[in-house]
Amino acid sequence: MLSLLAASGAADPIYWSDLGLRPGIDLGFFTLRFYSLAYLIGVFFAYWHTSKMLKAPGAPMAQRHADDLFFYCTLGVILGGRIGYSIFYKPDMWANPIEVLKLWEGGMSFHGGLIGVLLAIIYVTWRDKLDFLRVCDYIAVSVPMGMLLGRLANFNNGELWGRTTDVSWGMVFPGGGEVVRHPSQLYQAGLEGLALLVILLLLFWTTRARYRRGLLVGIFTLGMGAARFVNEFFREPDEQLADFAVRTGLSMGQWLTIPLILTGLIVTLYAVTRKPVGTGAGSMTQAA
Repeated sequence: MLSLLAASGAADPIYWSDLGLRPGIDLGFFTLRFYSLAYLIGVFFAYWHTSKMLKAPGAPMAQRHADDLFFYCTLGVILGGRIGYSIFYKPDMWANPIEVLKLWEGGMSFHGGLIGVLLAIIYVTWRDKLDFLRVCDYIAVSVPMGMLLGRLANFNNGELWGRTTDVSWGMVFPGGGEVVRHPSQLYQAGLEGLALLVILLLLFWTTRARYRRGLLVGIFTLGMGAARFVNEFFREPDEQLADFAVRTGLSMGQWLTIPLILTGLIVTLYAVTRKPVGTGAGSMTQAA
């Protein structure tokens, strides 16, 4: 897989430190870090866009449900992401549980955040008797924006760099040694973020995919899982899990992604083999 991006006779490497990137916006009394800003913009975009989708025909919930969902989903992302990181990637943090609460020191797990969001959706849909899969369809469309911004913030911070390489666009990152590495944060931003966002937006706004119960969230889960699995070939494994990756042949991120791929495939197949549902679906037998 790594050979797909290999190139002989690469030019001088790009030094991340020469790009003049800053960790945040200095407000004088406070530095607004881009990673925090990425989370904020991602949540606000998801709320704004979901509210816009609810105005289109076929919505499975009302605006008041969306308001509740985004409150609980935001908690799910933060708590689930942090707890997931401490469980999957750095279990030694539990020797001193206060470390788990230090969000400002970084360390978030996508899979943990996903579990947190799912628990939030399960709670709200159960409480308000909503269709779980259709609510997930609407939430899933906007999630890649957060992935896009988060990975760009990782690149801006010079963290989570990739494996060593000789490609012409390889970079030398602070903390990564004097070796050239893949800017894997940008690969993730492109595949897990931008590409998936464009696909889901087009499916929702230009096709009748919203009437296929589970189709949008199935494609999101399958696409996110596949993109993450591929990108992990270029991303440097977490230092504390490097031996695990060598022993098992796959990184922790890839092992955690396999269930996503299988789940996404099952949900997508389920969606395309069922009749369309929702407002106006009776006449929409040729859904996407």
